[in-house]
Amino acid sequence: QVQVVESGGGSVQAGGSLRLSCAASGRTLSTNVMGWFRQAPGKEREFVALISRSGGMPRYGDSVKGRFTISRDNAKDTVYLQMNSLNPEDTAVYYCAAKVGGTYSVFAPDYRYWGQGTQVTVSS
Repeated sequence: QVQVVESGGGSVQAGGSLRLSCAASGRTLSTNVMGWFRQAPGKEREFVALISRSGGMPRYGDSVKGRFTISRDNAKDTVYLQMNSLNPEDTAVYYCAAKVGGTYSVFAPDYRYWGQGTQVTVSS
């Protein structure tokens, strides 16, 4: 089992920044790929970013490319999402997820372990 806990959400004005953290515990060595997803009210869960255990070749959703950066600290079993140039369309609950195995995936059902989510609200 792997437990995943997000933190760092909050409210910010458009153009501002936030950094989300995702702490994993348990059998973390089985979770090579870590991802961030988000879900706004009335919308489907959307892929935001993913990163492998090595940290190489992160992937981003089209709507966040150039603004968000995913990183990880394996010594702390923690993944980060630095979000810059935020706009109201970024308002959502952000979820961290852990995928068993090393294959990259942008599809939420491929991720086994999920956190409870953290709210990000961007005002104009």
